[in-house]
Amino acid sequence: MPHSLVLNLLPQSPIPPQYLTGRHLHALFLTLVSSVDSTLGDRLHDSTADKAFTLSPLQINSSLLKGGKGAKLQYSHQQPIPAGTPCWWRISLLDDTLFGKLTQLWLNLNPNRPWHLGPADLYITSIQGTPQSIQPWANASTYAQLYEEASDRNSSINLSFSTPTAFRQGQYDTTLPTRESVFNSLLSRWNKYSGIEFTQIAIESIFPSFVNIHTEILADSRSKFIGIIGEVNYKILGEIEPIQIKQINALADFALYSGVGRKTTMGMGMTRRLYSP
Repeated sequence: MPHSLVLNLLPQSPIPPQYLTGRHLHALFLTLVSSVDSTLGDRLHDSTADKAFTLSPLQINSSLLKGGKGAKLQYSHQQPIPAGTPCWWRISLLDDTLFGKLTQLWLNLNPNRPWHLGPADLYITSIQGTPQSIQPWANASTYAQLYEEASDRNSSINLSFSTPTAFRQGQYDTTLPTRESVFNSLLSRWNKYSGIEFTQIAIESIFPSFVNIHTEILADSRSKFIGIIGEVNYKILGEIEPIQIKQINALADFALYSGVGRKTTMGMGMTRRLYSP
């Protein structure tokens, strides 16, 4: 069962920008895991395989209110985040095993226990796990529910790539969100964690019809990545069975939890489907 959890945080001292990178937030997540299960924390740290979680960059609360429903998230910080600034951080979990292990952390949350991000102390003030009117990144659903509720008629899929997104192609990265790159990324994670395997999807029936993207650079002291941000509308065209339409729609809805492409455990590839009002 995938969960998209939003942790509301309050820094007690300024957070320098060099500690706001995906690498440092990844380390903070492993610290949270190790606090309730050190063996699991070590395993996640050592694993090079596709991991059952994704992380967002740290967000200042006010940033979500600017720019409407498809607003991009803040993925890099040039200035310190001042002490006392309300922030949020999204953690998505793709399987029940990981969520179950962390349940004790959520249930026994101590708002007075500081967590460390570089030299700064952070308090976790609350955790949201259900949709909120001003927080679209919090949600939870079973895989069966995602599939059952997916439309077998809707042929329009609008995806918002909210943090820099790139895809692996052979030995190199590509930034172009082709139907193969996006939907094969979703398919591989769906098949790995859902228990409802799609043997293949009608990828040849998916066509980009509207594209509004640009590239951004995501850099820290060790590396530099280029990814796209923006929106792409994909249309399902041609003679295609309703069950195939349903599978594609289920994958698009799953994007909220799984992200797409590279480095989703470092804040890249945050993606969600936008529905027209």
